[in-house]
Amino acid sequence: MADKRSERPAHPMARHRPQQRKQRPLPPGEQFFTPGATGLRRKVEQRSAAPLVFLFQLPRWVVPAALVILLLVGFAVPTFWGGLAALPVLGFVGWLAYMSWPSLGARGRILRVALLTFLVLLVADRFGAF
Repeated sequence: MADKRSERPAHPMARHRPQQRKQRPLPPGEQFFTPGATGLRRKVEQRSAAPLVFLFQLPRWVVPAALVILLLVGFAVPTFWGGLAALPVLGFVGWLAYMSWPSLGARGRILRVALLTFLVLLVADRFGAF
């Protein structure tokens, strides 16, 4: 006499396996780090590798949505709290500008500097510097 458990298929809930999230493959590229980088740039690039991969694995809308929300709060709230909301945007944009600086042309560098200047002025205004 065969065991009844082996004769019938297991219930779908009993066969539950944790579902793995599909990860986007990293973008194609020749090198992850700046060739010949030394000193501070090399250290920043090495420490930034894991956060960059983590951010790349998030859904594409998460980071821009969070930055837009924080920036809108920074614009809308003319107090100290608005400055605190805009600080992560300033830090993130500054970090990405630093990471991408070697591969940028003159126009890209000017745009990065202009954006960072605008964000510094916004944060300074919200903290009461003006």
